[in-house]
Amino acid sequence: MDGENDSVVSEFILIGFSTSWEMHLFLFWFFTVFYMGIILGNLLILFTVIIDSHLHSPMYFLLANLSLFDLGLSSTTVPKLISDLFTNCSIISFPKCMIQIFFIHVVGGAEMVLLIAMAYDRYTAICKPLHYMTIMSPRMCVSFVVAAWIVGIIHAVSQFFVVIDLPFCGPNKVDSFYCDFPRVMKLACVDTYKLEFVIIANSGLISMVTFFSLIISYIFILVTVWKRSSGDLSKAFVTLSAHITVVILVFMPCMFLYIWPFPTTPLDKYLFIFDFAITPLLNPAIYTLRNKDMIVAMRRLGKRIVSSSSTA
Repeated sequence: MDGENDSVVSEFILIGFSTSWEMHLFLFWFFTVFYMGIILGNLLILFTVIIDSHLHSPMYFLLANLSLFDLGLSSTTVPKLISDLFTNCSIISFPKCMIQIFFIHVVGGAEMVLLIAMAYDRYTAICKPLHYMTIMSPRMCVSFVVAAWIVGIIHAVSQFFVVIDLPFCGPNKVDSFYCDFPRVMKLACVDTYKLEFVIIANSGLISMVTFFSLIISYIFILVTVWKRSSGDLSKAFVTLSAHITVVILVFMPCMFLYIWPFPTTPLDKYLFIFDFAITPLLNPAIYTLRNKDMIVAMRRLGKRIVSSSSTA
């Protein structure tokens, strides 16, 4: 990394949430339980979609990939946080900090594109049902996922090289539980005010444009259904409410952190608990508990596992 980038800082100290032992113990169990739920819930969706042939459709293919992204995004930060709370040692090396930043933005950027694909899938299914399978062909679905990864990588790389070249020669305390551009850039030994606008133009603008585009698209779908069904929105609203809930939970923390020059308040680290711990756990619940096909498929999978174990 160019001689550690002329930096004397070889590691960062993650301040985290609280210094009290009671709060550490509570947060340790809180994140441990949530992370176990994230792993089990998202893997259950992945395996159910892969194994059950009844779910081999565009919507469930995209949902399985969303579970994969949720699992990846949570795994970039939560295991490290649990380890820090358990050992009471919140130190991360410079290379690991940079790697964490990179993968957060790869998966985060990819998930934004996937949410757009899921909105387009619902638009096609509701507004153009006769052409749905033609438009949302397997090739199109795979193209959406590949495009998501490509956009995520480009999004991360374009910002990563801004940070990796900064000199870090003094303070090394990051006021958060994970490494990210805003907090780390403030520790650089140069004025980063202009570079902050590069991050805002990238992460902030992408988050805001994507969020409002998704909300407008869902409103358009509801209006279309309302016109075609003489005001009956119940079925469409039930279908889209899960998508809208996920969009709000994912994008609100991002817009709060990236939409203006970097904030000095510690509120953003609490908001990002939603992105890293709560939303990845809620997604399996939101998309399965309100989906009859997924519930039936999980029951079939459970019966198959029980029958195979009894036979063995």
